[in-house]
Amino acid sequence: MKRILVTGGAGFIGSHLCERLLDQGHEVLCVDNFYTGARRNVAHLLDNSNFELMRHDVTFPLFVEIDEIYNLACPASPIHYQYDPVQTTKTSVHGAINMLGLAKRRRAKIFQASTSEVYGDPTVHPQPEEYWGNVNPIGFRSCYDEGKRCAETLFFDYHRQNRLRIKVARIFNTYGPRMHPNDGRVVSNFIVQALKGEPITLYGEGLQTRSFCYVDDLVEGFLRLMDTGDEVTGPINLGNPGEFTIRALAEKVVEMTGAASLIEFRPLPQDDPQQRQPNIDKARAILNWEPTVHLEEGLRRTIAYFDKLLSSGAA
Repeated sequence: MKRILVTGGAGFIGSHLCERLLDQGHEVLCVDNFYTGARRNVAHLLDNSNFELMRHDVTFPLFVEIDEIYNLACPASPIHYQYDPVQTTKTSVHGAINMLGLAKRRRAKIFQASTSEVYGDPTVHPQPEEYWGNVNPIGFRSCYDEGKRCAETLFFDYHRQNRLRIKVARIFNTYGPRMHPNDGRVVSNFIVQALKGEPITLYGEGLQTRSFCYVDDLVEGFLRLMDTGDEVTGPINLGNPGEFTIRALAEKVVEMTGAASLIEFRPLPQDDPQQRQPNIDKARAILNWEPTVHLEEGLRRTIAYFDKLLSSGAA
């Protein structure tokens, strides 16, 4: 049994990770400031004697006794991270410094949830880990993109300077139950709009592409990366290499929900990537990992979650 800290543990991905770690028999300390996370995401875990929930902001130091750290704390949708861009950068950078400091004191292994946004609007397709990216450092999305890039820098400098055991995963578009209903991401947007009978909003012509990975597959990738030897640091892409246009996704959601929603086109936001698709050769070779949940099955589960959430009046 390990005592494992999960920052951002009451968030969409973090709550699923906490579940898996508890299922493996570990003690889990879930830390969240509830900016985008929600107590309801982990309410079913509160009766588990191996689970502890703490309200805390990672931009402030944390002094706890742990064996491993998964650092997931940071708003991940444009609506939330652009609302307070300075705080977003502080969460990525100060949060990384504080968690790395904790890992250094405890000689703990530490995992960084990085993002495909470090590639910006890529000129290389699909994106391999060796690609340095095409990022606007002064745009509206920069607080998230550059914050995560700086966090990766800090992780590798702590590794080189202090021999800290690090694992860095670059997460591509992930979806599933417990997504925030108002996070502005395409899967949650389309499903909520369709279930409410509202128009489906597409930006540009909807021809930009994304690759959608179901949350259970992603968490499996986290666990496999964390279990590798110390020589494996990453970064490693974790995502689904299957590529879909945003318009095709909207049409699929309308079909699966049986909605009468029309598609409404709006101007494309600044710096919105035209293509986003992971090269997962390293994940296949090193982790023996690749996604197993097909988009239609993942959407079915996610639609059922949002349908229940809307019916209960919680969204």
